Formats: sequence, C-alpha cells, structure tokens
Amino acid sequence: MPDATAIRRLLPLTAAFLIVRVLSAAVVSQPGYTDAYYYFDVATRFARGLGLTADFVWSPIEIGVLPVASHQFWMPMATVLQGLGIFTLGPFLGDFRAAQAAIILVAAFVPASTYLCARSIGASDRASIFAAVIAGLGGLFAPAWVTLDGFAPAALLGALFFVAYASAAAGDVRFGLATGVLVGLLYLTRAEGALFGVALLALAARRASRSAGIAGSLVALLIGTTWLIRERSVGVDPDVFARTALLVRYEDFFAFASPTLDAYLRALPDAFAAKAGAIVTNATTFLFSFSLILVIPLAVGVRALWSRLDVRAWALLALFVFAAQSLVWTLHSTRGSYFHSLGAFFPFGVAIAAAGGERLLSARRPEISRAWAAGTLLVVAALSLGALTQWQSAFAEPAKLRAAALTVVPAGSFLAIDAAAWRYLSGRTVIVTPADGVELAACAITLADPHPTSIVLEEAHFSAYDSLYKGGTRPAWLGAPIERGTVKVFPILSSADVVCAFSRP
Repeated sequence: MPDATAIRRLLPLTAAFLIVRVLSAAVVSQPGYTDAYYYFDVATRFARGLGLTADFVWSPIEIGVLPVASHQFWMPMATVLQGLGIFTLGPFLGDFRAAQAAIILVAAFVPASTYLCARSIGASDRASIFAAVIAGLGGLFAPAWVTLDGFAPAALLGALFFVAYASAAAGDVRFGLATGVLVGLLYLTRAEGALFGVALLALAARRASRSAGIAGSLVALLIGTTWLIRERSVGVDPDVFARTALLVRYEDFFAFASPTLDAYLRALPDAFAAKAGAIVTNATTFLFSFSLILVIPLAVGVRALWSRLDVRAWALLALFVFAAQSLVWTLHSTRGSYFHSLGAFFPFGVAIAAAGGERLLSARRPEISRAWAAGTLLVVAALSLGALTQWQSAFAEPAKLRAAALTVVPAGSFLAIDAAAWRYLSGRTVIVTPADGVELAACAITLADPHPTSIVLEEAHFSAYDSLYKGGTRPAWLGAPIERGTVKVFPILSSADVVCAFSRP
C-alpha cells in the first residue's frame, strides 16, 4: 500500500490527469460509434426514471413494441454511470457532457489504481509513478478513457481486482469477498468479465485460499445471476449466443434469421479462416495496446514475477480471454470486442511492464534507465495524441454527414443501419435495417408502432441492400431515393401495402 509520501504524489497526479481527461474530452464531443451511442441513448431514459429501456431498435434481437427492454446484448454499467451523471449534472452541463463527466471521474482514478498495482507487485515508488503516468496517457486508450463506453470502469475494476487478488490468495476472506464483488461488477461492465470468475475458482481449489475463493465465487455468482434473472424476465432472445459464436458473416448478427449450427458447419473453412485471421488481428491489437515498447518489459516482468499468484492470474486470464475472443466470439472480437476486453487488463499490465523494465535495467547504468523511461513516455504520448486525432477523423465527419442528410428524411420514425447513432442525431425513433434485405425490412416496418416513413441507406450498408442502393429494382411501396452526399433516403409510399413474410421458428 502507498505511504504518506506516495499519497502526496498521487493526489496532484490524479488532479493533473483529470485535467488531461477534460482537455481530451474536447476532441470526443459526441458518442462516435454504435456502442457508445447505445449506452448514452438509454442513459438519457434511465436518468429520467424510465429504467433500462430503449425507444429505438438497434438489432432484431430487441425488436418489439416500443419502448423495449434494453441491454439484451450489452451490459448495463456504462449506461448506469452515465445516467447518474445526467441525473446530477445534466441541468448544468447538458446530457452528453454530464454523461461524459461521470466517465471522466472514473477514468481520473485509473493512474492511481495503476500505481497501486505496481506497488503491490514490488515495483519501486519511481517505477510505480512511471506506470501511473503511462496509464494516464493511455496510448491507444487515450480516447477510450473519455468515450461513453465501459473502458474506464473496466480498467479501474480490473486494476482493483488484481490488487485485491493477492490478499485473497493469502487467505483473507475479506479480500475474497472484494474480488467477488469486482468480478460481478466487471461482468456488468463487459460480458467477458465473467471469465475473471475462473481466477476465483482457482483460489477455491487451493487449501490456503479456499474460504476466500468460495466467498468470492458466491458473491460474483449472486451478482451475475441477478442480472441473468433480469434478462430472462424481459424475454432476451434465446439465440444471442448463436449470433455471437455461430456467425459466418458479421452482418448476420443484424438479420432476422438466426445463425444455425448447420449453416456454420457448412461454412467451416470460412469459419476457420476467420479464426486464424482473428488470432493475428487480436495479437496485433494486444501489441499496440501496450504501445509495442512496453511488450518486452511486460514479458520480462511476467517471467520474473511468475511466482506471484496475482501476476500468474493476470497472464493466464489475459491468455484465456484472448482465446475466447478469437476462437468463440471471433467476428465480434475483431470489430472492437477484444480491444474492449483489454481495458480491464491494461493498468495491471502496465504495472508489470514497469516492474519488468526496472528489473531489466537494474544492472545497467542509471542514464540508460532514464533514457528508456523518457523514450517510453514519449512514444506513449505520441500514440495518445495520434489516437485522439484518429478518433476525431474517424467519427466526427460521418456524424456531420448524417446530420446533413436528416434535412431530407421525412417526418416520423425511419429505418437505418446504425439505429442508435441516428436516434442520437435525430431525436426520433429509429429501427435497424435488417441485414436480410429490403423484403424483411418490411417486417421491421409492420412490427414497429408507429410505422416508419422511410428507409435510410448509407454508403456503408448491409450487402443485401446493395442493389437497392445502386439503383436496382424497388418494391412498389418504396419511393425513389432522395440523395444527400452518400446517404440515400427512400420514402415509404404506403405502409398498408407492406407485407412481412417472415416468422421466427
């Protein structure tokens, strides 16, 4: 644990990175991508006492009479935190900045928690401060610390989990209970957080930590079961697992028709190729998440500290989650899911790297150690700035294009590929365009109440709409497109003529 001197250092460090987070929030000025849009859209309703419900449909798994129960796929932690921010600060900052303030407040403690991680595994005070600064800068995580997503909560919870794990491994039941709570909260942040429960089972299997492991496992199980009961009570689509593990094409996640085992087995060569590609892609993601320059000291630190149960737990859980993401949730992993997973591993991983770097350079001259530290900070700072710049270019322009196209979208609800984003931009009810194509878009139109008045297609659209987007034959109930840039808006001429020919098995 930190001494008084270290605490005096951490307080200004935390305050400094709180300012850094506020400044970087100037770049992240809107949710940006589907996950964040979804969390925020629901958070605005949650803050106003409407519970975890959505007045839009982002995927066929949540289709029904609006509003629908939300979070039938994603977990609720990011939404709840943002909702609390909106409830308390919304009148002063506006909904978006209030939601972001809640995330920033959590992210402000990520450097301090990284310091605790480093100290807990025996790193010096100087190396621990170095780790805290690295985590505060973030590298590729720099924009993630202020996005309306679960990165910051996962990072803080993950760091605290590994700090508590060492004491639980020593048999302290109080820390066993704490690790159980943290695993439960990690699960409520990211579904793969449940995999951290494997580390609790490992404690339960050891005589020295059996009581702590059992206590932690029971608490985590209680939290997880409570959420699963909620999911069952709102009628979560039973094919959610198939839509994650049996996908041959990622866009099939958004289809009315559920992926089947037979179809997956028929496409095994493609599935295996996707898994091989995911292993390479996710390994690259891991390397760049630790800014490349931290990878060697991370490996040195893991090897040198392998006798510590907390370090072994970190390494084995990181490998387990990598395998699960790459081999089970393959197509989701390469579209951001694995990078999200790494948030929970990042602070403790940086702490191990700091300890490893210290050991690697301990026999060298002090000037070499200082040069390596300075060079590492420079690389991570450059990556952090680059990540913020890339975030702006990747998400700001598409949002402007969509906002411009809204001027020609007929009044009322409409269909679009990213319903959460269009809901945020338009303030209207939006239904996802099912990936099956325009014939089954008819089902979304007939099931929605009130009925949508148009279909909006962007340059990025599901492949089944390619012919329609390029000027092919339209159904009789769909009018000619109105174009704004690369966005095409197709008015629905008569919803009475729209017929749905699909029924779930």
